[in-house]
Amino acid sequence: MNEKPLVTVTVCARNGAQWVEDCLDAIHAQTHRPLEIIAVNDGSTDSTGALMDQWKQSNAESDVRISIIQQDALGLAAGRMIALQEAQGDWVAITDIDVRPERDWIEQLLVANVPVGDETIVAVTGRTIFQTHTDIVSRFRAIEIASKYRSRPRRTSLANGPCSMFHRQALIDVGGFDPEWYHAEDMEVSLRLLKAGGSFVFAPDALVSHVPEVGVRRFLHKRRRDARAHVRIVRHYPSHQRLGPGFDFIGSAGIALSIFPIALLMLLSLLPLLLKLPTDQSLQDLWQTQLALGGLMLGVLIEVMLWRGPLGVITRSMRKDGGKRGFVLAISVRVLVLRWSIALWQGLALGCFDALFARNGHRRLFG
Repeated sequence: MNEKPLVTVTVCARNGAQWVEDCLDAIHAQTHRPLEIIAVNDGSTDSTGALMDQWKQSNAESDVRISIIQQDALGLAAGRMIALQEAQGDWVAITDIDVRPERDWIEQLLVANVPVGDETIVAVTGRTIFQTHTDIVSRFRAIEIASKYRSRPRRTSLANGPCSMFHRQALIDVGGFDPEWYHAEDMEVSLRLLKAGGSFVFAPDALVSHVPEVGVRRFLHKRRRDARAHVRIVRHYPSHQRLGPGFDFIGSAGIALSIFPIALLMLLSLLPLLLKLPTDQSLQDLWQTQLALGGLMLGVLIEVMLWRGPLGVITRSMRKDGGKRGFVLAISVRVLVLRWSIALWQGLALGCFDALFARNGHRRLFG
């Protein structure tokens, strides 16, 4: 019988003191052995680093090798990279400080690590379940992520940051995590591994639990950041140069992106009628009515998008509340989707400026 491989689990945190103990306890409780844990404090200004050291001391007699690395605020990618360089495992798993892996997370990743045909598996990615709170954002986010995972195929193109495991040497061979990438470092390194001929598989039973994503401002900030980073992905890894399956984890974001321009066109279509611009009455009736009808059709299109496809999964799942509460919730969902769409366009604009000025991991346009 083959010996079980040593697996290194890495986690990097900045100002995550409230999550340190629960996260590290969940990693330590993994049923898989042999196990190594490397936690990186990325220049926290709270007690994150001290709590990590304290946790290591309290588990000094453990059968798990534990390392705590204190670094300046260099970013998540830099933290993941230094952990990779220190890792001793044949496989290196990554997760986030606000995530709680199930006890058999590593075991399930290894169970799914079975090649089919001539596959060379270099990463196995699990499933993240977002917990809910009482607010609309956490419910919305939990349903959105669940819908993405439901439609995910076995062969995938992204090893998600909170729940994935990489073959250490394969990851080192492609250069590891690029510290210049302030965000989406998991997607960037995934594309490099695919380009090198590796394969990723999805392990739906390898579960991690994410704390609720609460607050509209936080939600919009993260979606803006996602879109900003996606500009860099598309620019540095154009579709005609990518190997392996296409992106399978964009889903509802791609549909949400179209909501703002459609809503803007609808508003512009109705504006002349609302303003009652002075002109010949018959001519006014003709063109303003046609524009208004066009605007209403665009409104119907938005409703169809909110009830069908990736966004429809979210909307239908949140309609259970009836009466006045259900009506308020329906309006709140529409407002949230519109603000999400605006945030995505803002992120794309910021990404274009990043490309223009060669910052945040972008190569120069010329030279």
